[in-house]
Amino acid sequence: AAGRPELMVQALPSGPEEAAARLRELMATADVLVVGPGLGGGAWAAAVLRTALSDADADADASLARPAVVDADALQPPARVCAAPRIYTPHPGEAARLLGTSSAAVQEDRPAALQALSSRLGGVVVLKGAGTLLARPGAVTRICERGDPVLAAPGTGDVLAGAIGGLLAQSGDPWAAASAGVWLHARVGERLAARSAGGSHRGVLAGEVAAELPATLAEALCGAGA
Repeated sequence: AAGRPELMVQALPSGPEEAAARLRELMATADVLVVGPGLGGGAWAAAVLRTALSDADADADASLARPAVVDADALQPPARVCAAPRIYTPHPGEAARLLGTSSAAVQEDRPAALQALSSRLGGVVVLKGAGTLLARPGAVTRICERGDPVLAAPGTGDVLAGAIGGLLAQSGDPWAAASAGVWLHARVGERLAARSAGGSHRGVLAGEVAAELPATLAEALCGAGA
């Protein structure tokens, strides 16, 4: 964090109960959560996850419920429909974990896997991959046909979760935030691939994807290359 002055960091204690208590304090001032990237496993992570997604439990303090983007290590079964707005962003492996199946089965019929996740989770579901799919109850499924293989680099999904979280905080609309975030992320991949040496799809880092987001958003708002 010392090398990134734009990051405003609040550390959590190492004890699970203490971490949960401190997180409750921090959540009281938060508008939106992005939960999962880098969380890991174990008792500490489980306590943090239970607190962050507090309205998943019947006896939870409903006042803590916050709109959230649920990604990566937070995509754990049994996942249930929650009262607070949720955007779930699984890649095929995480989708398989939630559905109790294999990544190959998810990839064989991505629309069916998406609908199964949407029925189970509610909220907005973003099934990542080539031709990212988006669903929510009562809406027509959306597909993003933009993007580039550079977005397969490790960590780029975390960037997508953060971008969607930022858009959710600004708009308050989970469907619009997820749709716009997926499109922007895909367009970033296209821009970076076009500038890479020899049109290579290799060597792009997740940090470069994050750094390219502002210019891509400006491009979209100006209507250029949309």
